[in-house]
Amino acid sequence: MAGVRLENVWKIFGEFEAVKDMNLEVKDGEFMILLGPSGCGKTTTLRMIAGLEEPTKGKIYVGDKLVADPENGLFIPPKDRDIAMVFQSYALYPHMTVYDNIAFPLKLRKVPKQEIDQRVREVAEMLGLSELLNRKPRELSGGQRQRVALGRAIVRRPKVFLMDEPLSNLDAKLRVKMRAELKKLQKQLGVTTIYVTHDQVEAMTMGDRVAVINQGVLQQVGSPDEVYSKPANTFVGGFIGSPPMNFMDATVTEDGFVDFGEFRLKLLPEQVEVLEERGYLSKEAIFGIRPEDIYDAFFAQVKVPGENMARAMVEIVENLGGEKVVHLSVGDLAFVGKFPAESRVKEGEELDIVFDMTKAHIFDKGTGRAVF
Repeated sequence: MAGVRLENVWKIFGEFEAVKDMNLEVKDGEFMILLGPSGCGKTTTLRMIAGLEEPTKGKIYVGDKLVADPENGLFIPPKDRDIAMVFQSYALYPHMTVYDNIAFPLKLRKVPKQEIDQRVREVAEMLGLSELLNRKPRELSGGQRQRVALGRAIVRRPKVFLMDEPLSNLDAKLRVKMRAELKKLQKQLGVTTIYVTHDQVEAMTMGDRVAVINQGVLQQVGSPDEVYSKPANTFVGGFIGSPPMNFMDATVTEDGFVDFGEFRLKLLPEQVEVLEERGYLSKEAIFGIRPEDIYDAFFAQVKVPGENMARAMVEIVENLGGEKVVHLSVGDLAFVGKFPAESRVKEGEELDIVFDMTKAHIFDKGTGRAVF
């Protein structure tokens, strides 16, 4: 098995910089997610690792082997990188059976017939395809086709799996099932896996670590918990989480409050310390808080009247069954809370709400970078 390392990798198409100075290390056996909006450079990064695109600058390693170094004229083709790729389109051969589709990469490598049979049947058993080996792709459901595409990659026993949005063609229910299956399978095989998606739920539920990319630039790399609880900047905070983090312009006061004009919230002593150290007292900043960290005061455990509470108008209530997403406003300030299903909030009513200041974030107003 092998890890993957990118050092100062760039990809430029004409005047467009698709990937900018990417430095990323994927550990041996790790499930790494590349997450970001459409057009952010995540698939281009994956294709450079696969050898389907040549980097403009920088170095790419698979294990200890340098596979791309354009400045020194080195480029190892895809077939010699020992990497298997699973695409969004399953790319199965329609005229071949499931058995032959899975066996195909081994036949290309002239693996002995008996070994091919053994490996295909092992993989089919692992993926629940044993009963389907004689069928053609057109006779299979979307989920079964996706498993065949995975089987074709697994049967090769590569050093690295690369997956480009492999579940995006499946319906929502099947996607949830396949997410769990894929994670279990990756742990079982222990193969380094790099998985591209724009779906943050996929990223948070499947990855050991998540690399968040925007406009070709790596924003943050961390465990799902880290990128959720400690976003490096407003982009990461706003991209991860549903509904996304609330951002509100505010002034950090000398006496340790966040002042929104309409109301104030008291910061914790340790937060004030950090802000003082970094020169943010008496400065404008961006206050960030996730919807689930704003509570209906009726249910909230932590109430400090006037210090972490405000009276808000309920604008819209989205009842999701297990919870309510509530759009709130205080004067011109609008934000979203996530309340328990039992909450009796009604549109057009005023409500006392509580902000959990232990979960509050402050970002620099100019750069969007997190202060804490």
